[in-house]
Amino acid sequence: MRDISQLLSTRLSGATTLCHCWRLTLRDGTRMGFTDHDCDLAFDGSTFSAGSGLDASSVESDLGFVVGGSEVTGALMSAAITEADIANGRYDGASVESWLVDWSDCDARVLLDTGVTGEVKRTEYAFNVEVRSIASQFDQPFGRYFQSGCAANLGDARCMVDTSASSFRATASIVATDGRLTFTLALTDYADGWFAGGAAHFTSGANAGQSFAIQSHVAVTAGAEISLWTPLGAAIAVGDAVTIVAGCDKRLTTCATKFSNQTNFRGFPHIPGIDVLLSYANSNLPAMDGGSLFR
Repeated sequence: MRDISQLLSTRLSGATTLCHCWRLTLRDGTRMGFTDHDCDLAFDGSTFSAGSGLDASSVESDLGFVVGGSEVTGALMSAAITEADIANGRYDGASVESWLVDWSDCDARVLLDTGVTGEVKRTEYAFNVEVRSIASQFDQPFGRYFQSGCAANLGDARCMVDTSASSFRATASIVATDGRLTFTLALTDYADGWFAGGAAHFTSGANAGQSFAIQSHVAVTAGAEISLWTPLGAAIAVGDAVTIVAGCDKRLTTCATKFSNQTNFRGFPHIPGIDVLLSYANSNLPAMDGGSLFR
C-alpha cells in the first residue's frame, strides 16, 4: 500500500494542481529531471525541467513477479535529451522515478513508481521510452549455463585476459570514414579479423565517451577498416581518436590460439550438439551408450 500524506490527500479531490515528474539517474551517475508542468519544479535536490514535451501512458501492474511497466513519450525539445545520446544508448538501463507532485507546493508529493528504462524508440521528431518495473530484474540470467561457448566476457575477472596489452588493444586516429558505420585506422600490425567481435571506444569527436560493438575488421592498404554493427548517433569524422579492443568468438580454439587462455575457458566445449540429439542408432557409427563421444 502506498502512503500518501494528509497534505496531498486533501488535494486529490475537486480541482487539483497536480502534475507528473520524472527523474532519470543514468549509469554514469548523471541525474536528469523532467515534468509535464509548464514551469520548472525543484524538490529532493533535483530540478525538473518543463517544456520537455513528456507525456506518460497508463502504468500496468500485477500481483506477484509479473513484469509491469509504462511508457513515456516526448518530443526532442529538451537540450538535455539529444538524438545522438538516444542512438548511442546513453539512456539504456537508467533508473527512473515517477512522482505525482502538487506544483503549487512540492512538499505535497508521492513517489508513484520506480523502474529502469528498457527499449528506446525514436521517430523524426519524438522518442518513446519503455519504463520497466523493478520486477524485470528477476528476468536477468544468473549463474552458469551449460553451453559450449565461453560464458565469460573478454577481459573480465573470470576470463583474466589482460586486454590492455598492445597485442589486444590499439589507439589511432581515423583516416577515412563513411560517416556512420565504417572507418579506417592507420593500423597495419594486426591480422585480418583480429578486432572482429571486439569494441570501439571513441575518445574524441562527437561520439567521445561512447563504445560500440565491432562487426568486422578487414586489413586494407591504408590500415584497418572497421565496421560497426549499428550506426552512431553522431557523425564519425576524420581525425577522431578511437581505441579498439580485440574480439573473441567464445570458442575454445580461439581461446587457446589467440589468447593462450584455455585454462580459464568458461564453457563446456564437448557438450553434444544438435546433430547428436537428432541422430539415430546406426551400425556404422560408434555405439551410443551414453559414454564420451571423444574417447
